[in-house]
Amino acid sequence: MDLLHATVSVEQQVQQTAKHGVYVCPPKTARSHRTVPLPRIAVDAMKAHLRDFPADGPESWIFTAPQGGPVVYTHFMDGSWRPACAKAGMPKGTGPHALRHHYASLLIKHGESVKTVSERLGHTNAAMTLNIYTHLWPDSEERTRAAVDKAYADRCADAQPQVDEAA
Repeated sequence: MDLLHATVSVEQQVQQTAKHGVYVCPPKTARSHRTVPLPRIAVDAMKAHLRDFPADGPESWIFTAPQGGPVVYTHFMDGSWRPACAKAGMPKGTGPHALRHHYASLLIKHGESVKTVSERLGHTNAAMTLNIYTHLWPDSEERTRAAVDKAYADRCADAQPQVDEAA
């Protein structure tokens, strides 16, 4: 995380399996490696968190389990996520992946291109993003009508017969 430049680089992911426990590994695909711009609200929240819970060094965990080390998913879900969702009035069963969908939908709502959304989410390609989120892009029916009308507006005006005001 680079708070000075307001970015977070995705270079690793935390996995948890019954067989291997909690461990760090590379992201799923080459496109999953990415740098994501952080909004000011996230930078401010991270600064406050690090002020209250300083990290031991550049390679240490920012969020830790009570005994130190990485957060175990089941403990996080039971101890933090579900109580926070209940307090916020979110539907029961809402998982952390909903934040990813919320982020994508916000980008789309505010006019980001499919390419940008795909890059931010680390999707393999833009087609994958469209397969999941195409219903969120605004319908362009009116924009396409307006574009054609605007392109031919001058020609249509020139083609109109001139009415002699004296007649």
